[in-house]
Amino acid sequence: MTISAIPTALIILIAAVILLIILFVMGYLKAPPDTAYIISGMRRRRILIGKAGWRVPFLERVDKLSLQVMTVDVKTSEAVPTNEFINVMVDGVANVKISSDPKLLEKAAESLLNMDKAHVIAMVTQVLEGNMREIVGSVGLKEMVQDRQGVAKKVSENVIPDMAKLGIELVNFNIQNFRDNAGTIENMGIDNVEQIRKNAQIAKANAQRDIAIASSQAQEEANAVKVETEKKIAAQNADLNVQEAEMKVLADTKKAEADAAYAIQQESQRKTIEVTKANADIARREKEAEIAEKEIAIRERKLDAEVRKAADARKYEAEKAAEADLIRRQRDADAKKYEAIQEAEARKAEAEALRFAMEQEAEGIRAKGIAEAEAIEKKAEAQKKMGEASILEMVLAALPEVVKNAALPLAQTDKIVMYGEGNSSRLVKDVMTSSSQVLEGVRESTGIDLTALLAGYIGGKASGNDTAPAPDRE
Repeated sequence: MTISAIPTALIILIAAVILLIILFVMGYLKAPPDTAYIISGMRRRRILIGKAGWRVPFLERVDKLSLQVMTVDVKTSEAVPTNEFINVMVDGVANVKISSDPKLLEKAAESLLNMDKAHVIAMVTQVLEGNMREIVGSVGLKEMVQDRQGVAKKVSENVIPDMAKLGIELVNFNIQNFRDNAGTIENMGIDNVEQIRKNAQIAKANAQRDIAIASSQAQEEANAVKVETEKKIAAQNADLNVQEAEMKVLADTKKAEADAAYAIQQESQRKTIEVTKANADIARREKEAEIAEKEIAIRERKLDAEVRKAADARKYEAEKAAEADLIRRQRDADAKKYEAIQEAEARKAEAEALRFAMEQEAEGIRAKGIAEAEAIEKKAEAQKKMGEASILEMVLAALPEVVKNAALPLAQTDKIVMYGEGNSSRLVKDVMTSSSQVLEGVRESTGIDLTALLAGYIGGKASGNDTAPAPDRE
C-alpha cells in the first residue's frame, strides 16, 4: 500500500494524535515537595507543590519558588539604645522559608518570584533587624539580659506580620548575645556577683541561726518525742501483756478445742477403722469363700479329670485288648483262611470233576427242558384258550423243580466256607438268584413273564377278584 492510498482524514488524525502526545509531554509537570511550581498565562495562576500537573505549551509559563528553610544571621550594624539609653549590640539567628500557605504563596509569587536566595536573605535580614531594633529600644538592659527568650518572642511576634506581607514564614528566632562598649553588662555582672555574695553571707548567717534554732527545737522535740515514745512503749507493753494474756487464753481455748476435736477425730477414725476392718473382714471372708468355691471347682475338675483319665485308661486298655483280640482273631481267621484255601485247592479238582458232571447233567437237563418246552409250547398252542390261570398252574407245578435243579450243585458240595456276616442269607439269595435267572431265561425264550403272572395272580387272590376260569385238565 502506498502513502497516496492512505485516506487524507486518517493522516490528519494520526498527525493530530502525535501532536497531542507531543503537547502532553511538553506540558507535563511534576513538582517536588520542596518547590512550588507557579503556572501563569491563559488562565488564573496555579500553584503545584508535590504533585503533577499540566500547562499549555507556548501559552503558559512555569516559575519556581524554593520552599526550603533559609538561615539568616541578624546583627545590629550599630549600637541600639535601650529604654534606659544604654547602647547595646544584639546578635541573633532566624530560620525562615517561603510559606506553602496558598494565600502567602500568592504574595511570595508577586514579590519574590525569580529572586535569588541571597537577595531574599538580604531582604529578610533588613526586616528582622528593623524589628529587633524596635523591640530592644522598648525594654531595659536587665530585662534583656535576664529574659532573652522573652525578647526573642517579642521580636518574633513583631516581625511575623511584616514577613507575611512578603509571603515568608518565620520558623524560629533566637537571640544569641548582648554586648556594649561601656562594660555596663559586665559591671552589672560584678554588682550581681557582689550582691549575690552578700546575699549568700546573709543567707549563711540566717542559715546558721536557723540551724541553731532548729537544733534546739529539734532537741526539744526529740525529748518530747522520746518521752512520748517511752509512754507509748509502756502503753504498748501493757497492751502487749494484755494481748499476750488474751492470746494465751485464746490459745488454751483453741488447744482445748483442738484436743477435743482431736479426740473426736480419733474416735471417728477409730470407728472408721473398725468399720473398715469389718468391711475388710467381710471382704476377706467373701474372698475366702470365693477361693474355697474355686478350690472346690478345681478339686471337682481334678476329680473329673482323674475319673475321666481312669475311664480313658480303661477305655484305652479295652481298646488295646480289643485290638489284641482282633489281631488274634484276624490271625486265627488268616490261619483258617489258609487252611480253607488249602482245602479248597484240594477240593478244586473234585469241584472241577463235579462241575463237569454237573455240566453233563445240566446238558441233559437242558435237552430235557427243551423237549419239555417244546411239549409245553405244543400244549400251550393246544390250550391257548385256557388263559393265564392254566399257564400259572403249569409254572407253579414246574417251579419246585426249577429251584431244586438250581440248588442241586450246592447240595452235592460237602463243605462251603464263607467269611463275613449274613452268610446263610447270601446262600439263600444265591439260590433265589439262580431261580430268577431261570425264570428270566423262560421270559426271553418264550415271551412269557412268569413273575408278572404270579404277581397278578397273587394280587387278584388278595382282592377277591379272581375271575380267571378254571383250567381244563386233559
